[in-house]
Amino acid sequence: MTTVADEVQARERQYLLQTYRRQPVTFVRGEGVRLFDADGRDYLDLLSGIGVCSLGYGHPRLTGAIAEQAQTLLHTSNLFYHPLQGQLAERLTSLSGLSRAWFCNSGTEANEACLKFARRYWFTRGEKRTRIVALEESFHGRTIGALSMTSDAHYREPFEPLLADVTWVSNSDPAALLAAVTPDTAIVIVEPIQGEGGVRPLTAAFAAAVNEAAQRTGALVIADEVQSGSGRTGAPFYSATIGLRPHLMALGKALGGGVPVGAALIGDEVARTIAYGDHGTTYGGNLLACRAALTVLDELVAGGVLAHVGRMAIHIEGRLRALAATHRFITEVRGAGVMWGLELDRDAAAIVPLGLERRVIVNRTADTVIRLLPPFVITEAEFDEAVGRLDAALTAMGAQG
Repeated sequence: MTTVADEVQARERQYLLQTYRRQPVTFVRGEGVRLFDADGRDYLDLLSGIGVCSLGYGHPRLTGAIAEQAQTLLHTSNLFYHPLQGQLAERLTSLSGLSRAWFCNSGTEANEACLKFARRYWFTRGEKRTRIVALEESFHGRTIGALSMTSDAHYREPFEPLLADVTWVSNSDPAALLAAVTPDTAIVIVEPIQGEGGVRPLTAAFAAAVNEAAQRTGALVIADEVQSGSGRTGAPFYSATIGLRPHLMALGKALGGGVPVGAALIGDEVARTIAYGDHGTTYGGNLLACRAALTVLDELVAGGVLAHVGRMAIHIEGRLRALAATHRFITEVRGAGVMWGLELDRDAAAIVPLGLERRVIVNRTADTVIRLLPPFVITEAEFDEAVGRLDAALTAMGAQG
């Protein structure tokens, strides 16, 4: 008998460009922190669409705002004013301490915008600086510019030549960073917590080295907060937590709660060098995206979600460290807020299907890391239930040797 899932998967295999290695499950609805497949089975989601669904699924305020906005006005283009872009820009600049915002559709686009604005800054100043210093284990996106700053060769090599003059340094060596940034360096780009690289938080000492190098040479600092920002760590942006002082910041993922929206935040010194027509987007910052992002920010601050994430971080860390004590092949637990990684002494790929069999969603990154990015609204009871399922999956993984 052919099921709905069979039909969906067969149609994709026939008509969809095969750039994704999908897991064999078809999700059809969500509620809170649970997803339901085509057969009605529930899954506890510790991935939230790779960090996107910050308020979980079916959140009443977010879905209500989206529905209301869809009935009112979705899109007008950036040729005209609408009431929401300025409101969102005001909120983000207030939270970040940067002075301007520019809206797009994804984190990758936000990184591209930061790269372009930095290039424009040096052009305006009459300095031909193009050198970029980035970090090992970095990931900034899959467009040509963002890919050029991503360290993993398997992402880059099929699409070379990319941007030249990129130097990668260790994410745990402040001295190497200080040595790499010279008076001809244009940009230093860092993720305050490296996501694809294995959930690796930068230290305050490393952030201080970045600040020192930028002050000494004039290089611009881009903070890629696509994964670590918009409240995921219990603070609006993790840059402030470690004392990093960026000139530009890239946002995406959790900002729209599931509606595609990205943002580049720009300090005043750089913003003054940007002219009309220097960059543009058709969809970026439309009414639907801005309304979703404003609702997410309302929930983070006035709705108490940021404080909830801070409380959950303590509970999550305790449960994960207990899990590591039970499963000796977990060698390290690291993260912040609701962004955590479990480092294994082996390839972590097997945990994904083993988790799905037990109806818990996680993913593997950096080969040996189990990445957990649950919705911000997950409760202690829900996380405990999910950890119980993950514990069973890890036990099965350990039995495989």
